Amino acid sequence: MTASAASSVRDSDATSITAITRIESGRLAAVADSPSHKAAGRRDDGPAKQPPLWRRLVSSLSFFIIDQWFLIALGGLILIASQVQVSISQQGKKELAVTYLCVAIIFLITGCTLPTKVLLQNYKRWKIHLFVQAQSFLLTSAIAFAVVSLCAMKPGFMDEALLVGIIFTGCVPTTIASNVVMTAQAHGDQALTVVESTLGNALGPFLTPLLVLMYTSTGVWYTKVLPDTGASDLGELYRRVFMQLGLSLFLPLVVGQIIQNVFPGPTKLVLVKWQLKRLSSFALLLIIWQTYDEAFATGAFTSVKTDNIVFVIFISIAFYAVWTIICVTLSLLWLGKKDTIAVAYCVPAKTPAMGVPLANVMFAGLSAINVSKIQIPMVIFQGFQIAAGSLLTIAFRRWIRPEEERGKGEEISHDASAAVNGES
Repeated sequence: MTASAASSVRDSDATSITAITRIESGRLAAVADSPSHKAAGRRDDGPAKQPPLWRRLVSSLSFFIIDQWFLIALGGLILIASQVQVSISQQGKKELAVTYLCVAIIFLITGCTLPTKVLLQNYKRWKIHLFVQAQSFLLTSAIAFAVVSLCAMKPGFMDEALLVGIIFTGCVPTTIASNVVMTAQAHGDQALTVVESTLGNALGPFLTPLLVLMYTSTGVWYTKVLPDTGASDLGELYRRVFMQLGLSLFLPLVVGQIIQNVFPGPTKLVLVKWQLKRLSSFALLLIIWQTYDEAFATGAFTSVKTDNIVFVIFISIAFYAVWTIICVTLSLLWLGKKDTIAVAYCVPAKTPAMGVPLANVMFAGLSAINVSKIQIPMVIFQGFQIAAGSLLTIAFRRWIRPEEERGKGEEISHDASAAVNGES
């Protein structure tokens, strides 16, 4: 073997050894940083001294307050809304400003953070669109109608307008703002949530009236409270709904996508490093506050008996639990964890923002007191879906963490392999 050939072999061996060392170092660093390895290391070092009980309680409480600050703030805002409300004469202006401005902020930030390619890919997934929308409209409405039918077997057990309100709750589409915010907090597929939420709200003005008319045309005693349908006014409803979707959802989303692609560096700095993306959570809190403020201002909660309110509360909890369990179980049969989390937030969620206007338009001539009663199940359900969704973010993050850690380890190995190929 010539001297130059021997030198070449030695250089090649040295490069390979260096590359292998880097790969192994990266792998070991990834493993060492994982929670499971850290826990195993603590066991190898022998039993660690347990901190005092009071310190562990304070630590757990501090973690809960920091992690679930949104839920705590929500409870405070509902309490404020129950005591002080915007005047009736200003309710319309307040609803208009909050609905447009806050939803626009949420989707502007979403547009700035979601990759364009990922968003477009999710719009093409027609199978999951059918899967989510069928559950969101057909499954939930059928279960709600079944419960109302059982209650109707004993006339006088429930207020008739409340029973109609429960049907409306099952028929209205999913909400938008809270789905997007909660999915991001739970580390789910936010792009899929954006697509399913917008699609559901686009279908809502067409599907919801058909479902409600189908369920309330049975002639059962509780439907007698409803006047003849004002179908001629549906055109105005479509105009208003699609104008709101365009101005507060699609336009900010497109603007956010443009900003993200034109100024990627500054956008990431402002939203990620400076944590300005948290504005989405504050905007969502304002949206929920305005819903409860309106309900308390119109006297919705004082217009029915207390035992009826208690029943609506328990049935709202049952609805959310059953709808979530069903959609998660079905999703696990063919979807990944990130997609399952997105579906878990889209299917059981309901929006009174569209349900109440639909009721007003379809049943023109309803008395103010009956309008308030119909609002109650949707407003109560919204509060529980936000509270439950916020708590579920903890469980979903723990559930998806091993998958995220594997992804980080594979990324490190891929980078190390790329370095090897570059050096060789």
